Amino acid sequence: MTSFEAWLQNHVTPHLLRGPTQLIMKTYTNKLEEVVLNTRELSVSFEFFPPKTDEMEEQLWKAISKLKSLKPNFVSVTYGAGGSTRERTHHTIKRIIDETDLKPASHLTCIAASKEEINEILRNYWKIGVRHIVALRGDMPASSPNYQLRKDGYQYASELVEGIKKIADFEISVAGYPEKHPEAKNIDEDIDYLKRKVDAGASRIITQFFFDADVYFSFVEKCRKRGINVPIVPGILPVTNVKQTKHFAKMCGAKIPKWMDQIFENLDEKQETRHLIAGIVATELCRILHNGGVNDFHFYTLNRAELTSAICHVLGVR
Repeated sequence: MTSFEAWLQNHVTPHLLRGPTQLIMKTYTNKLEEVVLNTRELSVSFEFFPPKTDEMEEQLWKAISKLKSLKPNFVSVTYGAGGSTRERTHHTIKRIIDETDLKPASHLTCIAASKEEINEILRNYWKIGVRHIVALRGDMPASSPNYQLRKDGYQYASELVEGIKKIADFEISVAGYPEKHPEAKNIDEDIDYLKRKVDAGASRIITQFFFDADVYFSFVEKCRKRGINVPIVPGILPVTNVKQTKHFAKMCGAKIPKWMDQIFENLDEKQETRHLIAGIVATELCRILHNGGVNDFHFYTLNRAELTSAICHVLGVR
């Protein structure tokens, strides 16, 4: 047994084997060669967020420069709640178009905007060369619990998708929630809403992050039974900061398994170890999904390239 295999067995496997999805790290100890011998071609895409400062801009472009060599299917740029990052998102998208050969997908939310405002944004995006939109309703403002949707705006993501198609023939991705949207009564109701978005013209579903592969497979099965036949791309979030991830999870309805708390316990001051474990956990989740037939992965990079690049390398995307 190599020192790496021993480390996995002693420090990682006992925690992961308690997880609800049985993330069996024995794959590494028993069939380590399969990590590099699995040659089925994968497709990846990456999500970035628009930077707020010059320092963050430099970090973003270091990440883009490193990840672009992996030839992603597309890269998406987020759009803040209520259009709060509209100009920064547009700037980032335009720079990607001007300075790289990457295919950008701009997130677009319809909360707090009129239809005409949204339509003008879409016309401007088409003019500068954007051909892919990630269409989202957007989160209700946390500071306004009784917020009312604008009557002159798109009320739901399905209406936004329909409106986008009237402006131009954009490729449209929409969000899916394997553990249901926080506002939905149940998963079946949420999938009904999802089907409306697909029927309106969406050609791809990108899921919110999750840590239980069974949750993803169950979600896909329910979608297929409901007549949703577009690609359902799993969103992968490599976790290096559990506290931050819990905040994200609370906002989007994802569950943090108990074993994740355990596996990162007492590592607050040990960044290198946290990153190593984060890479192993995310890679194994991808391999379980891949073994289940998944060929496309969308990575939430948080504007950092190291972990995403390493995971892709192990998976054969180089």
